[in-house]
Amino acid sequence: MMESEATPLPLRVLELYSGIGGMHYALKESCITAEVVAAVDINTVANEVYKHNFPNTYLCPKTIEGMTVDEFDRLDFDMILMSPPCQPFTRIGSQKDVLDPRTKSFLYILDILPRLSKTPKYILLENVKGFETSVARDILIQTLESCRYIYQAFLLSPTSLGIPNSRLRYFLLAKLQPDAFCFQTSHQILEHFPDHENTDLKPTEGSSFTQTLSTDGNRKELNNSKYYADNSRSQTNVPQLYKLETPEHLKQKQIQNSNLSMQMIQDFLEEELQDPSPYFIPPKSLLRYALILDIVGQTCRRSVCFTKGYGHYVEGTGSVLKTASDVELSLVFQSFQTLSEDEQLTQLSKLKLRYFTPREIANLHGFPPEFSFPEKISLRQSYRLLGNSLNIHVVAKLIRLMVEQR
Repeated sequence: MMESEATPLPLRVLELYSGIGGMHYALKESCITAEVVAAVDINTVANEVYKHNFPNTYLCPKTIEGMTVDEFDRLDFDMILMSPPCQPFTRIGSQKDVLDPRTKSFLYILDILPRLSKTPKYILLENVKGFETSVARDILIQTLESCRYIYQAFLLSPTSLGIPNSRLRYFLLAKLQPDAFCFQTSHQILEHFPDHENTDLKPTEGSSFTQTLSTDGNRKELNNSKYYADNSRSQTNVPQLYKLETPEHLKQKQIQNSNLSMQMIQDFLEEELQDPSPYFIPPKSLLRYALILDIVGQTCRRSVCFTKGYGHYVEGTGSVLKTASDVELSLVFQSFQTLSEDEQLTQLSKLKLRYFTPREIANLHGFPPEFSFPEKISLRQSYRLLGNSLNIHVVAKLIRLMVEQR
């Protein structure tokens, strides 16, 4: 009898800036044979959530720059998954780049990488759009080249996978030579997944995620947080324009909502909320921000990026949900500015606008049904942690692309 082929040993994965475990879940969804040997993060609240969901994973609650090269060597890892702090690179941040103290840990990683006793075979990095033009990114590339990595950068949004949520992020895959990627690399930043027949992902057990083909129409990030329209149904005619809305933005929304390769928002909603009251938008906020809210309906195929300020700040932090499916926005906002405040509030209340729940945002981000927050984590903390997290389905596919052989 022929000897059976040996089962490959699991890849040993180091999860840096582990947060609430988005990278860990992506690794599981990628279906590759791997185990997280250590997760490192100093955010005590995020660590509570991580331990709650991954009680058997070694979690190191210390600064990355506080770890010695010997400590890293003892972990004997084959892969690094990391999401360094994005604040130094965001367009609404200070954009201090490497002068920002929050880049210290990332620069330390790049400093010790050539000094590790075993150079990890794979590296995946996630950050915000803007990182690609940073000095930190230049140092990263110099380090990867000196350590003989081949690499590929991407700017991707979950819309590439038919998920109705715009969340454009920078990704970089690196693979130690002489191994090569299963796709043709380019010095350009790719804005779509490379075509490769062996990289289709299987959804995790119990996941409601259904992968769909990407199209040119959903590859681009459409940041429409300051505009709104009636998105509860596809329209071929240009409807009435409201204040702070342009025909161009309205057309973008119509294109998104008529894109049948995108799932509907309703596919990601909780079936029934036991107590919806914490999620309804307060009257004062409704009156102040009515004309700039990004309002989506259950049958919409779009939503804007959720940030860490969601649920606390209203403007530009994410879409809100119109739960009154039988009420048209056009009727509510007709002659809206000629009404008194009491009349405006009466009109707005017809829409039954609420925030998305943390579970619903987690669904849009690809977290599986078994993910949960500990009871002691507040609503505001949950929103903040999710706003700092990533889309699991996007990262899972990138992990698979990174590890797949030609």
